[in-house]
Amino acid sequence: MTAIETLLQIMQELRDPDNGCPWDIRQTSASIAGYTLDETHELLDAIERDDSENLKEELGDLLFNIVFHARIAEEKGQFDFDDVARGISEKMKRRHPHVFGDLRGRDISDEVLSEQWQAMKQQEKPAANHSLPEIDKTFNSTIYHAKQIQNNAARQGFDWPTIDPVIDKLEEEIAELKEAVNAADIDAISDEIGDLMFVCINLARHARVNAEMALRHTNQKFQRRLSYVQQAMLEAGIEMNQQQLEQMETFWQESKTVVG
Repeated sequence: MTAIETLLQIMQELRDPDNGCPWDIRQTSASIAGYTLDETHELLDAIERDDSENLKEELGDLLFNIVFHARIAEEKGQFDFDDVARGISEKMKRRHPHVFGDLRGRDISDEVLSEQWQAMKQQEKPAANHSLPEIDKTFNSTIYHAKQIQNNAARQGFDWPTIDPVIDKLEEEIAELKEAVNAADIDAISDEIGDLMFVCINLARHARVNAEMALRHTNQKFQRRLSYVQQAMLEAGIEMNQQQLEQMETFWQESKTVVG
C-alpha cells in the first residue's frame, strides 16, 4: 500500500459511521474550512522561515485537509480523491502544451507563457458578467498572526478568563476610536483601528469562531446585497450616487430578506 493509499484508508476509518471518530464524522467541508485556511497560513509561515522540516509537516497537514474534503464529497457521491488528482493532472498537461503538447521543445518567453496560461484559463472558465469589479481574493495572514500572538499569550496565562471582559474591551476601544476621530488625529485613528481589529480577533477566538472565515462570509454577504441594490436601482432607472442614499438603503434592507 502506498503512503497516499494509507492516508486515504485512515480518513475512511476516521469517518466510519460505526467505529470512526465522533468529531471527524460530524464535520462538513464548511465546518473544516477554517482549519484548511489555518493550515495554509502555517504552510506559508514555514516557507517564509525557510524551515524545511516544518514545511514537510505543514504540507502533510494541508494534504490531510484535502483528503478530508475529498472524503466528504465521496460520501455524498460527488467526487473522490482520485477525481481531484486526475482533474489537476489533466489541467496541468492542458495548460503546458510547451511541455506535454504540440509546442513541446519550443523556446517560449515567460511573458508568452503567462498570456498562454490566462488564455487557456479564460477558455476553461469564461468570466461571468459581474456588476461588481473583480476582487483580489488573496488572503491576508495578518489575522492569522494576530491569533497566533493571542494564543501564545493565552498559553502563558495572559488572557481574559471569559468572553465578557473581551466585549468590555471592545466597547472601550470603540470609545477611544471615537475620541481619535473627534480630534482628527490620523495617527491615533490608525492606532485605535488596529487595537479595535485586534480585539475583534480576540473576541472571535474566545467565541471559538474563525475570524478570517467570519470576515470572508461577511464579504460575500455584502457583495450579494450590493449586487441586489445595484440591480434594483438599475431596474428603477435611478443612478447610484450619494444623493440617492436613502433609496439605496431601502433596497439594502429589502436585500436582507431576498438574498440573505
